[in-house]
Amino acid sequence: MQKPFHQLRKVMLQLVVVVLVAAGVGLIVLGYSLDPDASPAERWSAALVAFGFTFFTAGGVTMIWEAYLRRVNDQLAEVSLDAALHRAAPAIRDAVLDSLAFNAQTLKGVTSDEQLDHIAANALALRLDDEELARDLYTDLRDQVLTAPERWRDVKVAITLSPWDKGPEVGKGSMFVATIRWEYKVKPASNTMRFASVVDENEYRELLRDPGTTSAWHFDASGGFDAAHPDVFELVTLSVDGKSRKVRRTERAGAQVYTVSLGTDVGADQEVTVAYTYRGLVQRHGHLLYLDLPRPAKGLHVQLDYGHAGIRWMNTQEYFASSRVPRIEQAGTAKDAQVVNIGFDGWVLPRAGVDFVWVLEEEFGSTI
Repeated sequence: MQKPFHQLRKVMLQLVVVVLVAAGVGLIVLGYSLDPDASPAERWSAALVAFGFTFFTAGGVTMIWEAYLRRVNDQLAEVSLDAALHRAAPAIRDAVLDSLAFNAQTLKGVTSDEQLDHIAANALALRLDDEELARDLYTDLRDQVLTAPERWRDVKVAITLSPWDKGPEVGKGSMFVATIRWEYKVKPASNTMRFASVVDENEYRELLRDPGTTSAWHFDASGGFDAAHPDVFELVTLSVDGKSRKVRRTERAGAQVYTVSLGTDVGADQEVTVAYTYRGLVQRHGHLLYLDLPRPAKGLHVQLDYGHAGIRWMNTQEYFASSRVPRIEQAGTAKDAQVVNIGFDGWVLPRAGVDFVWVLEEEFGSTI
């Protein structure tokens, strides 16, 4: 509100100066133009010239004084502004920091991705009091999450272990059939899902890090079977929001791949519920089944049923890098239902997982 007022005052002063100077010049010119021969005219001429010089001088002095006052006022305003900013600096700083801290979009709008990385790493370093540790932790977390094409929610996994009836019951070549059903909510990054079964361990590790692979199954060649055989691995069914999708299978020496199209009715930003079931052979005397999570997942529940597998005891271990403790429920005695439940409400990072390690009944020499 003050700026228009000061501008008006400045214009009025300049107008007064112009009027005074113009009046003074006019009076001086008029005074010198009168005929000095007549005595009354001579007196008027002298008076007019005197008044003219008075007006002219007043106008000049007013102009000089106004310029001096304006300079002084500008200096005083600058000093006052500096003092006000100095007093308000803590409040302004806190307001800016609060805005950036509690409104992520504000922070993103004024910084680049590289600056965001530096801010996050530096903030973590201040909290951990270790710059190198903070930088390495943040870089690793960022790379794991940003390279993941999808993020899953409410992941439910149901596993059933049962004896394989196409091979020997015990000894070399005896197998379990692991029937595994997945269900989760996701915004698909691709319209195609791929499942692979391979015998080569290096290829298996590459598939685990391939964003285009939904699931990879590794089968040890020492089991005497080809990983490309349908008995070793088979994608049984896949559905999207309860609607079944067609499964296509291809094979080559030592590997097989199942491909499923989600359909044109699934949009890029549309969250859907994906459910699929596959079967895979697991060596009984391998004593290990490992469940790998290929994507970041929020909320996980895993249930393993081994009631008809001839297992005396089942041990489990989760690999979740979190301060939260997962819920593990296991049968207390062999007479109870042989089911293991693992629940976790937090985020599970890619390549985390759960393993199940068992002891066979026959290894105790008796059954119960």
